[in-house]
Amino acid sequence: MNTLKRIMCIFFNGFVLAACSSVPDKPPVVKNFELEKYLGKWYEIARFDFYFEKNMDNTTAQYSLNEDGTVRVVNRGYNYIKKKWKEAVGKARFAGDRTEADLKVSFFGPFYGAYRVIALDQAYQYALVAGKNFDYLWILSRQTTVPDEIKSAYLKLAEEAGFDTSKLIWVKHNSATE
Repeated sequence: MNTLKRIMCIFFNGFVLAACSSVPDKPPVVKNFELEKYLGKWYEIARFDFYFEKNMDNTTAQYSLNEDGTVRVVNRGYNYIKKKWKEAVGKARFAGDRTEADLKVSFFGPFYGAYRVIALDQAYQYALVAGKNFDYLWILSRQTTVPDEIKSAYLKLAEEAGFDTSKLIWVKHNSATE
């Protein structure tokens, strides 16, 4: 076998091995999703930091139904450096089947980002949400805290899906002026 064939064989075998053992590019979303139960106020418990929420605590997301069937999204938080509240209003729509928690959200006109609920308790009190890739992750709760067993379970799920949970920022909810 000549050198070129050996290199091609090694490359092909390496590619096949990597494809078989790699983490899926998207964790699976919650099935049998009921939007009506998901609507309302959620507190952000933890997140991967990114520029829209930089230096923010007391962050919340409020979801309500628009007349056209899309979801109104109001994200709110307190910038503790600038000492002021910041709010962003957008809309979300399902990426496909309405019974799967795979949505797209937009705060900037025609540009949509992924919003994928990858874990959700039966009572719709706690959620683990991912973005389009492994750079976006949130733990949400209907209260400003989560029980330790939920926190542990969601961290384990996120790690198994391929997220680096050491990058999570744990959000403070301490403002009485919300």
